[in-house]
Amino acid sequence: MDESPLEQQSQSHEQENEIVTEGSAFGHGEPPSQDGSVPPKVDSPVEVLDEKVSKQIIKEGHGSKPSKYSTCFLHYRAWTKHTQHKFEDTWQEQQPIELVLGKEKKEMTGLAMGVASMKSGERALLHIGWELGYGKDGNFSFPNVPPMADLLYEVEVIGFDETKEGKARSDMTVEERIGAADRRKMDGNNLFKDDKLEEAMQQYEMAIAYMGDDFMFQLYGKYQDMALAVKNPCHLNMAACLIKLKRYDEAIGHCNIVLTEEEKNPKALFRRGKAKAELGQMDSAREDFRKAQKYAPDDNAIRRELRGIAEQEKAVYQKQKEMYKGIFGGGRDESGGKGKSRNWLIMLWQWLVSLFSRILGRNRVKAD
Repeated sequence: MDESPLEQQSQSHEQENEIVTEGSAFGHGEPPSQDGSVPPKVDSPVEVLDEKVSKQIIKEGHGSKPSKYSTCFLHYRAWTKHTQHKFEDTWQEQQPIELVLGKEKKEMTGLAMGVASMKSGERALLHIGWELGYGKDGNFSFPNVPPMADLLYEVEVIGFDETKEGKARSDMTVEERIGAADRRKMDGNNLFKDDKLEEAMQQYEMAIAYMGDDFMFQLYGKYQDMALAVKNPCHLNMAACLIKLKRYDEAIGHCNIVLTEEEKNPKALFRRGKAKAELGQMDSAREDFRKAQKYAPDDNAIRRELRGIAEQEKAVYQKQKEMYKGIFGGGRDESGGKGKSRNWLIMLWQWLVSLFSRILGRNRVKAD
Protein backbone atom coordinates (compact mmCIF):
# COMPACT_ATOMS: atom_id res chain seq x y z
CA MET A 1 0.00 0.00 0.00
CA ASP A 2 1.39 3.39 -0.96
CA GLU A 3 2.00 5.80 1.88
CA SER A 4 -0.22 8.86 1.97
CA PRO A 5 1.14 12.37 2.52
CA LEU A 6 0.21 12.04 6.20
CA GLU A 7 2.30 8.91 6.50
CA GLN A 8 5.18 10.60 4.67
CA GLN A 9 4.84 13.93 6.40
CA SER A 10 6.27 14.61 9.84
CA GLN A 11 7.00 17.54 12.00
CA SER A 12 10.42 19.10 11.41
CA HIS A 13 11.87 17.35 14.44
CA GLU A 14 10.64 13.90 13.29
CA GLN A 15 11.72 13.82 9.65
CA GLU A 16 14.64 11.41 9.86
CA ASN A 17 13.84 9.39 12.95
CA GLU A 18 10.24 8.29 13.04
CA ILE A 19 9.35 4.89 11.63
CA VAL A 20 5.95 4.92 9.97
CA THR A 21 4.13 1.72 10.77
CA GLU A 22 0.81 2.36 9.02
CA GLY A 23 0.01 -0.49 6.67
CA SER A 24 2.54 -2.91 8.17
CA ALA A 25 1.41 -6.24 9.55
CA PHE A 26 3.15 -7.69 12.55
CA GLY A 27 2.69 -9.23 15.97
CA HIS A 28 3.86 -8.48 19.47
CA GLY A 29 3.85 -10.14 22.86
CA GLU A 30 0.54 -10.75 24.55
CA PRO A 31 -0.67 -8.01 26.91
CA PRO A 32 -0.35 -8.58 30.66
CA SER A 33 -2.52 -11.33 32.06
CA GLN A 34 -6.28 -10.98 32.48
CA ASP A 35 -7.43 -7.57 33.68
CA GLY A 36 -4.64 -7.25 36.24
CA SER A 37 -6.91 -7.32 39.27
CA VAL A 38 -5.58 -10.65 40.55
CA PRO A 39 -2.25 -12.45 40.11
CA PRO A 40 -1.96 -14.56 36.94
CA LYS A 41 -2.26 -18.34 37.10
CA VAL A 42 1.06 -19.75 35.94
CA ASP A 43 1.76 -23.46 35.32
CA SER A 44 5.46 -23.24 34.43
CA PRO A 45 8.11 -24.80 36.70
CA VAL A 46 9.23 -22.90 39.80
CA GLU A 47 12.84 -21.70 39.68
CA VAL A 48 14.32 -21.04 43.13
CA LEU A 49 16.56 -17.97 43.03
CA ASP A 50 17.02 -17.59 46.77
CA GLU A 51 15.57 -18.98 49.96
CA LYS A 52 13.01 -16.15 49.82
CA VAL A 53 12.69 -15.59 46.04
CA SER A 54 11.36 -17.90 43.31
CA LYS A 55 10.27 -17.34 39.72
CA GLN A 56 7.81 -18.79 37.21
CA ILE A 57 8.22 -17.72 33.58
CA ILE A 58 5.11 -16.47 31.82
CA LYS A 59 6.79 -15.45 28.54
CA GLU A 60 10.32 -16.23 27.44
CA GLY A 61 12.74 -13.38 26.77
CA HIS A 62 15.73 -13.09 24.47
CA GLY A 63 19.42 -12.22 24.64
CA SER A 64 21.52 -11.94 27.77
CA LYS A 65 20.66 -11.14 31.39
CA PRO A 66 21.56 -7.85 33.09
CA SER A 67 24.65 -7.64 35.26
CA LYS A 68 25.24 -5.68 38.45
CA TYR A 69 24.73 -1.92 38.01
CA SER A 70 22.69 -2.41 34.83
CA THR A 71 19.87 0.10 34.49
CA CYS A 72 16.77 -2.03 33.94
CA PHE A 73 13.42 -0.81 32.61
CA LEU A 74 10.40 -2.80 33.63
CA HIS A 75 6.69 -2.92 34.22
CA TYR A 76 5.16 -4.74 37.15
CA ARG A 77 2.04 -5.42 39.15
CA ALA A 78 2.38 -6.23 42.83
CA TRP A 79 0.08 -8.03 45.27
CA THR A 80 0.26 -9.21 48.85
CA LYS A 81 0.41 -13.00 48.50
CA HIS A 82 -2.16 -14.11 51.07
CA THR A 83 -4.86 -11.46 50.60
CA GLN A 84 -4.09 -10.81 46.89
CA HIS A 85 -4.47 -7.10 47.51
CA LYS A 86 -2.93 -5.25 44.56
CA PHE A 87 -0.89 -2.31 45.81
CA GLU A 88 0.98 -1.15 42.71
CA ASP A 89 0.59 -1.30 38.91
CA THR A 90 3.01 0.51 36.57
CA TRP A 91 1.14 -0.60 33.44
CA GLN A 92 -1.68 1.76 34.36
CA GLU A 93 0.70 4.71 34.13
CA GLN A 94 1.94 3.68 30.64
CA GLN A 95 5.48 4.44 31.75
CA PRO A 96 7.98 1.77 32.81
CA ILE A 97 10.07 2.23 35.93
CA GLU A 98 13.86 2.20 36.26
CA LEU A 99 15.76 -0.13 38.56
CA VAL A 100 19.56 -0.02 38.89
CA LEU A 101 20.69 -3.47 40.04
CA GLY A 102 22.84 -3.21 43.16
CA LYS A 103 21.46 0.24 44.00
CA GLU A 104 17.82 -0.64 44.58
CA LYS A 105 15.84 0.42 47.63
CA LYS A 106 15.73 -2.06 50.51
CA GLU A 107 12.11 -3.02 49.86
CA MET A 108 13.04 -3.79 46.23
CA THR A 109 15.75 -6.33 47.13
CA GLY A 110 13.67 -9.39 46.21
CA LEU A 111 12.35 -7.74 43.06
CA ALA A 112 15.92 -6.87 41.97
CA MET A 113 17.01 -10.48 42.49
CA GLY A 114 14.21 -11.63 40.23
CA VAL A 115 14.92 -9.00 37.56
CA ALA A 116 18.62 -9.99 37.54
CA SER A 117 17.56 -13.49 36.43
CA MET A 118 15.43 -12.24 33.52
CA LYS A 119 16.14 -11.47 29.87
CA SER A 120 14.79 -8.58 27.80
CA GLY A 121 11.17 -9.23 26.91
CA GLU A 122 10.74 -11.87 29.60
CA ARG A 123 7.65 -11.77 31.79
CA ALA A 124 7.51 -13.76 35.00
CA LEU A 125 5.69 -14.20 38.29
CA LEU A 126 8.00 -13.61 41.28
CA HIS A 127 7.26 -15.01 44.75
CA ILE A 128 9.07 -12.90 47.37
CA GLY A 129 9.22 -13.45 51.13
CA TRP A 130 8.50 -10.49 53.39
CA GLU A 131 12.12 -10.37 54.55
CA LEU A 132 13.19 -9.18 51.05
CA GLY A 133 10.14 -6.98 50.56
CA TYR A 134 8.61 -4.41 52.89
CA GLY A 135 9.83 -6.23 55.97
CA LYS A 136 8.52 -6.70 59.47
CA ASP A 137 6.85 -3.28 59.67
CA GLY A 138 5.36 -3.08 56.17
CA ASN A 139 4.57 0.30 54.65
CA PHE A 140 1.63 2.50 55.61
CA SER A 141 2.05 5.32 53.10
CA PHE A 142 2.18 4.58 49.36
CA PRO A 143 2.23 1.78 48.51
CA ASN A 144 0.20 0.41 51.39
CA VAL A 145 1.69 -2.96 52.40
CA PRO A 146 0.86 -4.68 55.72
CA PRO A 147 3.57 -5.98 58.08
CA MET A 148 5.32 -9.26 57.27
CA ALA A 149 3.53 -9.57 53.92
CA ASP A 150 4.87 -12.04 51.36
CA LEU A 151 4.60 -10.56 47.87
CA LEU A 152 3.77 -11.52 44.30
CA TYR A 153 5.12 -9.52 41.36
CA GLU A 154 4.10 -9.95 37.74
CA VAL A 155 7.16 -8.42 36.05
CA GLU A 156 8.12 -7.71 32.45
CA VAL A 157 11.67 -6.59 31.68
CA ILE A 158 11.49 -4.23 28.73
CA GLY A 159 15.27 -3.96 28.43
CA PHE A 160 18.37 -2.73 30.18
CA ASP A 161 21.47 -0.57 29.74
CA GLU A 162 24.81 -2.05 30.72
CA THR A 163 26.75 0.68 32.55
CA LYS A 164 29.78 0.17 34.74
CA GLU A 165 28.92 3.05 37.00
CA GLY A 166 25.18 2.31 37.18
CA LYS A 167 24.19 5.85 36.31
CA ALA A 168 20.49 6.41 36.94
CA ARG A 169 18.33 8.79 34.92
CA SER A 170 18.14 11.18 37.85
CA ASP A 171 21.93 11.52 37.83
CA MET A 172 22.15 12.37 34.11
CA THR A 173 22.34 15.84 32.61
CA VAL A 174 19.48 16.93 30.33
CA GLU A 175 21.62 16.33 27.25
CA GLU A 176 22.67 12.86 28.43
CA ARG A 177 19.11 11.85 29.13
CA ILE A 178 17.73 13.07 25.81
CA GLY A 179 20.69 11.48 24.01
CA ALA A 180 20.12 8.12 25.70
CA ALA A 181 16.44 8.22 24.77
CA ASP A 182 17.25 9.14 21.18
CA ARG A 183 19.64 6.20 20.88
CA ARG A 184 16.90 3.89 22.09
CA LYS A 185 14.50 5.33 19.55
CA MET A 186 17.01 4.82 16.74
CA ASP A 187 17.66 1.27 17.93
CA GLY A 188 13.91 0.68 17.80
CA ASN A 189 13.77 2.04 14.25
CA ASN A 190 16.56 -0.28 13.12
CA LEU A 191 14.90 -3.28 14.76
CA PHE A 192 11.65 -2.35 13.06
CA LYS A 193 13.36 -2.31 9.66
CA ASP A 194 14.65 -5.83 10.40
CA ASP A 195 11.10 -6.98 11.32
CA LYS A 196 12.16 -7.53 14.94
CA LEU A 197 9.02 -5.78 16.04
CA GLU A 198 8.68 -6.99 19.62
CA GLU A 199 12.20 -5.80 20.35
CA ALA A 200 11.49 -2.51 18.57
CA MET A 201 8.54 -1.77 20.81
CA GLN A 202 10.68 -2.48 23.85
CA GLN A 203 13.21 0.10 22.67
CA TYR A 204 10.49 2.69 22.17
CA GLU A 205 9.22 2.05 25.68
CA MET A 206 12.72 2.44 27.09
CA ALA A 207 13.11 5.73 25.24
CA ILE A 208 9.82 6.92 26.70
CA ALA A 209 11.04 5.91 30.17
CA TYR A 210 13.89 8.42 29.88
CA MET A 211 11.32 11.14 29.12
CA GLY A 212 9.08 10.62 32.18
CA ASP A 213 6.76 13.30 33.56
CA ASP A 214 9.15 14.16 36.37
CA PHE A 215 11.74 15.08 33.75
CA MET A 216 9.46 16.80 31.22
CA PHE A 217 7.98 19.14 33.84
CA GLN A 218 11.43 20.66 34.38
CA LEU A 219 12.07 21.50 30.73
CA TYR A 220 11.31 24.62 28.71
CA GLY A 221 12.46 26.26 25.51
CA LYS A 222 14.87 24.36 23.26
CA TYR A 223 15.31 21.51 25.76
CA GLN A 224 11.60 20.85 25.83
CA ASP A 225 11.55 20.84 22.01
CA MET A 226 14.49 18.43 21.92
CA ALA A 227 12.81 16.06 24.36
CA LEU A 228 9.46 16.11 22.54
CA ALA A 229 11.26 15.41 19.27
CA VAL A 230 12.27 12.07 20.78
CA LYS A 231 9.30 11.26 22.98
CA ASN A 232 6.32 11.96 20.73
CA PRO A 233 7.46 9.86 17.73
CA CYS A 234 7.89 6.92 20.11
CA HIS A 235 4.31 7.31 21.35
CA LEU A 236 3.03 7.56 17.76
CA ASN A 237 4.85 4.40 16.69
CA MET A 238 3.60 2.60 19.78
CA ALA A 239 0.04 3.67 18.89
CA ALA A 240 0.40 2.33 15.35
CA CYS A 241 1.71 -0.98 16.72
CA LEU A 242 -1.13 -1.28 19.20
CA ILE A 243 -3.73 -0.65 16.50
CA LYS A 244 -2.31 -3.57 14.54
CA LEU A 245 -2.47 -5.66 17.72
CA LYS A 246 -6.13 -4.66 18.20
CA ARG A 247 -5.28 -3.08 21.55
CA TYR A 248 -7.22 0.04 20.71
CA ASP A 249 -7.67 1.57 24.16
CA GLU A 250 -3.90 1.51 24.73
CA ALA A 251 -3.34 3.08 21.31
CA ILE A 252 -5.74 5.89 22.20
CA GLY A 253 -3.80 6.45 25.42
CA HIS A 254 -0.52 6.98 23.55
CA CYS A 255 -2.19 9.36 21.08
CA ASN A 256 -3.68 11.33 23.96
CA ILE A 257 -0.22 11.81 25.46
CA VAL A 258 1.04 13.34 22.19
CA LEU A 259 -2.05 15.53 21.80
CA THR A 260 -1.55 16.91 25.29
CA GLU A 261 1.69 18.46 24.02
CA GLU A 262 0.76 18.96 20.36
CA GLU A 263 -3.00 19.32 19.97
CA LYS A 264 -2.66 19.89 16.19
CA ASN A 265 -0.57 16.79 15.49
CA PRO A 266 -2.31 15.15 12.49
CA LYS A 267 -0.72 11.73 12.99
CA ALA A 268 -1.94 11.52 16.58
CA LEU A 269 -5.45 12.62 15.55
CA PHE A 270 -5.47 10.19 12.63
CA ARG A 271 -4.35 7.18 14.66
CA ARG A 272 -6.67 7.99 17.55
CA GLY A 273 -9.50 8.22 15.03
CA LYS A 274 -8.61 4.80 13.61
CA ALA A 275 -8.60 3.25 17.08
CA LYS A 276 -11.95 4.83 17.95
CA ALA A 277 -13.45 3.66 14.67
CA GLU A 278 -12.40 0.09 15.46
CA LEU A 279 -14.15 0.44 18.83
CA GLY A 280 -17.33 1.55 17.08
CA GLN A 281 -17.06 5.14 18.32
CA MET A 282 -17.91 6.57 14.90
CA ASP A 283 -18.95 10.09 15.89
CA SER A 284 -15.78 10.65 17.88
CA ALA A 285 -13.63 9.01 15.18
CA ARG A 286 -15.12 11.29 12.52
CA GLU A 287 -14.33 14.30 14.68
CA ASP A 288 -10.68 13.23 14.97
CA PHE A 289 -10.40 12.60 11.22
CA ARG A 290 -11.88 16.02 10.43
CA LYS A 291 -9.43 17.71 12.78
CA ALA A 292 -6.56 15.78 11.20
CA GLN A 293 -7.78 16.82 7.75
CA LYS A 294 -7.75 20.44 8.85
CA TYR A 295 -4.01 20.19 9.56
CA ALA A 296 -3.24 17.82 6.65
CA PRO A 297 -5.82 18.78 3.99
CA ASP A 298 -4.21 16.86 1.12
CA ASP A 299 -3.90 13.54 2.88
CA ASN A 300 -5.55 10.63 1.07
CA ALA A 301 -5.60 8.32 4.11
CA ILE A 302 -7.82 10.73 6.01
CA ARG A 303 -10.16 11.00 3.03
CA ARG A 304 -10.40 7.22 2.85
CA GLU A 305 -11.29 6.92 6.52
CA LEU A 306 -13.96 9.64 6.31
CA ARG A 307 -15.37 8.05 3.15
CA GLY A 308 -15.44 4.67 4.89
CA ILE A 309 -17.43 6.07 7.81
CA ALA A 310 -19.87 7.77 5.42
CA GLU A 311 -20.37 4.55 3.44
CA GLN A 312 -20.90 2.55 6.61
CA GLU A 313 -23.52 4.99 7.85
CA LYS A 314 -25.21 4.96 4.43
CA ALA A 315 -25.44 1.16 4.58
CA VAL A 316 -26.99 1.34 8.05
CA TYR A 317 -29.49 3.95 6.78
CA GLN A 318 -30.48 1.76 3.80
CA LYS A 319 -30.98 -1.21 6.10
CA GLN A 320 -33.18 0.83 8.41
CA LYS A 321 -35.09 2.19 5.41
CA GLU A 322 -35.88 -1.35 4.26
CA MET A 323 -36.94 -2.23 7.77
CA TYR A 324 -39.30 0.75 7.97
CA LYS A 325 -40.69 -0.17 4.56
CA GLY A 326 -41.46 -3.64 5.86
CA ILE A 327 -43.11 -2.19 8.97
CA PHE A 328 -45.21 0.51 7.32
CA GLY A 329 -45.52 -0.83 3.76
CA GLY A 330 -48.93 -2.42 4.36
CA GLY A 331 -50.41 -5.29 2.30
CA ARG A 332 -51.49 -8.76 3.29
CA ASP A 333 -49.98 -12.06 2.33
CA GLU A 334 -51.84 -15.20 1.29
CA SER A 335 -52.11 -16.40 4.86
CA GLY A 336 -54.25 -13.40 5.76
CA GLY A 337 -51.42 -11.20 7.04
CA LYS A 338 -50.51 -13.23 10.13
CA GLY A 339 -46.98 -13.98 8.87
CA LYS A 340 -46.41 -10.31 8.05
CA SER A 341 -47.72 -9.32 11.47
CA ARG A 342 -45.12 -11.57 13.11
CA ASN A 343 -42.41 -10.14 10.84
CA TRP A 344 -43.51 -6.63 11.79
CA LEU A 345 -43.03 -7.40 15.48
CA ILE A 346 -39.62 -8.98 14.88
CA MET A 347 -38.40 -6.02 12.81
CA LEU A 348 -39.72 -3.53 15.37
CA TRP A 349 -37.83 -5.37 18.11
CA GLN A 350 -34.64 -5.36 16.02
CA TRP A 351 -35.01 -1.65 15.37
CA LEU A 352 -35.44 -0.90 19.08
CA VAL A 353 -32.35 -2.98 19.93
CA SER A 354 -30.34 -1.16 17.23
CA LEU A 355 -31.50 2.23 18.51
CA PHE A 356 -30.63 1.33 22.11
CA SER A 357 -27.16 0.13 21.01
CA ARG A 358 -26.47 3.42 19.17
CA ILE A 359 -27.50 5.44 22.24
CA LEU A 360 -25.13 3.40 24.41
CA GLY A 361 -22.35 3.89 21.86
CA ARG A 362 -22.79 7.67 21.95
CA ASN A 363 -22.71 7.65 25.74
CA ARG A 364 -19.41 5.76 25.67
CA VAL A 365 -17.95 8.36 23.34
CA LYS A 366 -19.01 11.15 25.71
CA ALA A 367 -17.40 9.27 28.59
CA ASP A 368 -14.06 9.30 26.75
